[in-house]
Amino acid sequence: MRLLKFIPDDTNVKFLRWQWPTTIVSTILMIASWVLVGTVGLNYGVDFIGGQMIRVSFTQSAEAPVAAVRSEVEALGYGEPIIQRFGNANAISIRMKLPPGADHNAALADTMTRTISSKLKAAHADARVDGVDSVSGKVSGELGWTAFKSLGLAALAISIYIWFRFEWQFGVGALLSLVHDVSLTVGLFAVTQMEFDLNIVAAILTVIGYSLNDTIVVYDRIRENLKKYRRMPMDELLDLSVNETLARTIMTSLTIFITLLALMLLGPKIIFGFAAAMILGIFVATYSSIYMAAPLLIWLNVSPRSFVPAENATERQDRLARER
Repeated sequence: MRLLKFIPDDTNVKFLRWQWPTTIVSTILMIASWVLVGTVGLNYGVDFIGGQMIRVSFTQSAEAPVAAVRSEVEALGYGEPIIQRFGNANAISIRMKLPPGADHNAALADTMTRTISSKLKAAHADARVDGVDSVSGKVSGELGWTAFKSLGLAALAISIYIWFRFEWQFGVGALLSLVHDVSLTVGLFAVTQMEFDLNIVAAILTVIGYSLNDTIVVYDRIRENLKKYRRMPMDELLDLSVNETLARTIMTSLTIFITLLALMLLGPKIIFGFAAAMILGIFVATYSSIYMAAPLLIWLNVSPRSFVPAENATERQDRLARER
């Protein structure tokens, strides 16, 4: 019985032919992602900004009365609420800053929650409170700093690891690929304004790990071919290496994508953002291992002769004598 192969053994796609168009597109997308983060901002969850988030469903309504809820909550004097759709059209999340002194007196936050919940139930007979999350401003600040620090340290540690396992050019290539993957994943949340919380940080860390794994597989094959084909042009050698690992790359990405798609469509709403971040992250990590990690080696002046130890005069004389 013959095995089913999605990628034939003799596949010879000229990936490096498109290195400049893909690099330009990737650069534009990275810049656009961070511009959006700086201008529009991320929709931070309670984990990062602190405060109280109340999830409310209007069971007898097709859509939640967002405008009415906003005016009703503002009238209570706790400040301006941030109200967003949460899952279905008839469900919303109401985020409020904690009242002054709530860091030291939890009863103040509980009182605010009960007041808001009572007001909504009195004004809307079908209002149902589905849950309440509360994080103090101090804790949220520590969580935010720890989360982003972990992302930076993970990327740095990965680059150092690749540097020592291969050469410094490979470490630089891996780091730039990781920056690309993280930038586009974060940009997704700036564009869609999906909630950015600790679950998303976990997704980004997972994407970093996957991107590292995919990049190392490609780099390992490139290193092997650098030793095997001393006279092959570098662009042809990179194309050969990527094609030789293409079947593994596609199958790994496809199986993970199918699992994540099922989680996003059939799983609970609380993991929707996590699954969405992972799906985009897997796609861009696969893309970057082919169109960024490999071409970067050319721009860093890597060639089949780059890592051949320099021979001294005695070794050169011995080699010339053998060649005669």
